[in-house]
Order: sequence, then C-alpha cells, then structure tokens
Amino acid sequence: MTHPSLKIEALKIADAAAGLRHVFVRDLVLDCNIGVHQHEKGRVQRVRINLDLGVWEGDATHNDRLENVVCYEDIVKRVRAITGDGHVNLAETLAERIASLCLQDPQCRSARVRVEKLDVFDDAGSVGVEIERISTLRPRARG
Repeated sequence: MTHPSLKIEALKIADAAAGLRHVFVRDLVLDCNIGVHQHEKGRVQRVRINLDLGVWEGDATHNDRLENVVCYEDIVKRVRAITGDGHVNLAETLAERIASLCLQDPQCRSARVRVEKLDVFDDAGSVGVEIERISTLRPRARG
C-alpha cells in the first residue's frame, strides 16, 4: 500500500528545445456514469481526471491572445460534456475519448490522460488508467 503522503508527480513536458509548453488540468473531479458491473450501471461514480498536454509553441508569439493558445477552460468544458454523455463501460474508453478531444487542436502534440475511479474499494484511494497519445496533425499557424 502506498503511503498517503506520497503523490504521483507528472513528468516534465515543457521543453524549450522542442518548442513545447505544458498545459495541464489537475484533479478535476466529476460524476460519471461508468463501469462494467451491473451494480455500476444506472448510477454515477466520482472520477478524477488529470491532463498533461504538450503544446507546440511555434515560431510566433501568442500575442497575449486566447485564440493563439490551447485554452484549458474549453478543454474542461468538453471533458465535462464527455463525462455527462451517457454510460461508458471502461476507464480506458473514457481516457481515449478525452485524449482524442485534446488532440483535435492542431497545436496539441501529445496528451497524457489519467482517469481514476475514486470510490471502488474502501481500502484504495483510487483505481484507473493513464494513457499517452501523440498527434499526427500539423500545427496551425498563429497570428
């Protein structure tokens, strides 16, 4: 069993040499209709979602304009919509859907998504899955 004071640290993603900044969402707790077991169907469970995005900075500056960056507010709204969009069987499926939505932005080069179900076992803080996906899209020009 892991000591309660130990925390899992995200890997460093920001990389000046690669032209990447790190956009993240920490400990987003949402109600989600999730699970394969009969007792999980038709009821919501709390899930905690953590996102780490590698975002291409490109040659231009962001010019202090929201449209020139990956907006974490938009991402959180879209994640909320996914968790509220009906039953999903697997935490893996939810993680894939979230990664896919993040990678729809051509500036997003990579997405690491952790989905944790918080109330499965009395003697465990959480169970879940973490995935990382890489984009094949070309970054868009900014201005």
